[in-house]
Amino acid sequence: MAFTEKFLTVPAPIEVAGRWIKRYHVTADPAGIAPDVEKAAYAILPELLPEPDGTPPATFVVLHRGGDDGAYLNAYSWVWDNVLHYRNAAAGQPVLGCPDRDSTHFVVPSLPWIGCVWELPPIGHERDAWVRHILAPDAPDLDAYLTDTLAAGTTGDRT
Repeated sequence: MAFTEKFLTVPAPIEVAGRWIKRYHVTADPAGIAPDVEKAAYAILPELLPEPDGTPPATFVVLHRGGDDGAYLNAYSWVWDNVLHYRNAAAGQPVLGCPDRDSTHFVVPSLPWIGCVWELPPIGHERDAWVRHILAPDAPDLDAYLTDTLAAGTTGDRT
């Protein structure tokens, strides 16, 4: 099996259920994520978010359109000041418990997987951005955190 990096795009942050969401999209298609898949993924997102706990309300998501019918939404939310809360949803992938191959029919799987090789690059960047803008300064700067994103390009080549 030959490995190929995928395209990474960085849409603008959005607000969902009182949390600011930084977004990363991953796909082999240079045209990006289809609008119907994106809409369906963000419709289930509120189910993946934790309750407020006093931590600045920030989450980053990776929406990944697989090479088959699969679509995956990984939601990493900052809680307890410095901890990542994780939940995900998947569509079109029977191996993960999806009831059909419809890439817009998202469900919350029970497997404890946190992401595939194409979905993981944002995690290291987001850890460093959280420290830089929320934990290290005298006062947290949520706006600075929200604008500090991994550069668009491919999922690899992050040296």
